[in-house]
Amino acid sequence: MTTDEKLQHFLDFCMEDSRARSAKMLDDCSAALDKDLEDYKADAKRRADMQIQMEKDKIKRDINKQLAVEQLKIRRDLSRKQEELKDMLFVELKNKLVNFMETSAYQQMLERQIRHAKEVAGEEALMVYLDPVDEDKLQRIALHMGGGADIRLSQYSFGGGMRAVIPSKNILIDNSFDSLIQEAKRHVSFHLTEKGGQGHD
Repeated sequence: MTTDEKLQHFLDFCMEDSRARSAKMLDDCSAALDKDLEDYKADAKRRADMQIQMEKDKIKRDINKQLAVEQLKIRRDLSRKQEELKDMLFVELKNKLVNFMETSAYQQMLERQIRHAKEVAGEEALMVYLDPVDEDKLQRIALHMGGGADIRLSQYSFGGGMRAVIPSKNILIDNSFDSLIQEAKRHVSFHLTEKGGQGHD
């Protein structure tokens, strides 16, 4: 082999080796760029998903906040309406009681209550108080009840009914209409019916 042929062979070998190394470097670089691109895509998707979730959470918080405000307003409106209905109900009840106090059944009720108070008192002293509006009934009731009780008019109005005191036993029997109405007010409540209206207990 001549010197020129040897040089040509060496040149071909070098060129081939250079092309092979260049191709490998290009492949490695391309693979690295592909990996960087996939990593970038994955990171971008992760950041986008996080941003979307943050926006969803913010929207959910805003909706819940608005819902809580609306629910509070509805509860306040409902409570105010219930109080209005309760007031109307008890105004009507008081009117019915005023009418009832004009009947003989009212006097009979007072006499029953006094008899019961006398039973509770037994041999002990008993003071019975009638409402000042029942002054016209005092003498008739005292006559019907006979002895055993000091029946008098109260200095203060209590809406009708009667109150009795047994001092020796430290007992107050309160059958005044005012007390009964206050007790009823504490226990009356309204609830929504299935048809969306309101009922009361």
